Amino acid sequence: MRKNIVAGNWKMNMTLQDGLALVSEITNMVQDEVTGSDVQVVICPPFPFLSAIGKQLPEGGRIHLGAQNCHQKESGAFTGEVSAKMLQSVGAEYVILGHSERRQYFREDNELLSQKLKAALAAGLKPIFCVGESLETREADDTFSFISQQLKEGLFHLSNEEFDEVVVAYEPIWAIGTGKTATSAQAQEVHAFIREQIAGAYDAEAALNTTILYGGSANAQNARELFSQPDVDGGLIGGASLKSRDFTEIIKSF
Repeated sequence: MRKNIVAGNWKMNMTLQDGLALVSEITNMVQDEVTGSDVQVVICPPFPFLSAIGKQLPEGGRIHLGAQNCHQKESGAFTGEVSAKMLQSVGAEYVILGHSERRQYFREDNELLSQKLKAALAAGLKPIFCVGESLETREADDTFSFISQQLKEGLFHLSNEEFDEVVVAYEPIWAIGTGKTATSAQAQEVHAFIREQIAGAYDAEAALNTTILYGGSANAQNARELFSQPDVDGGLIGGASLKSRDFTEIIKSF
């Protein structure tokens, strides 16, 4: 069965001290205020903070540790890079792959991301695989063909067993950090399309069981409406995940 997930992507923000304080606040708020819900929370801090923040998370709780990226190789002469195995060794359970900022600023394409997916799965990590279109693509009415290509080239090479471990995140690039948000109807339309594509590539059961998150200026004010859509299973949250009260209110939207 698919899970409801709220994942916080801190991006390149926070010091370790600020991060530890933020996680302490979020942990306490979630423990005190989030009841009667099966929502799972994933915190994705920068690489240097993973171990320390992981140690601060309650064992067996609803809050899990994730990373923002990984290299496609298990080891080697790749100065400055971090492997999936390294992430797993410090307690990470999830890893974000294919975020639009990685695609745009670091030229990560579908072929590279397909390799990263394999590496993450081999290390026992659960990938959060991102897809989404630019404003130009949407205005050209190419949203569905563009996302279909991202899925086919980057994701659908996995076996059924491997795909079972994947979370998909739809992030309209035009809504990331811009203050613009896809309407709940726009989000639902694309999420339903992604689920249809999964059914075609695998089967109806796989489509039904895949968690699909919305990412793109989701916040405490619009999360409840977004999450109420039948194919929206949670959010990949950017800026709002850096504020404990806002992030907790998003989690409580379920």
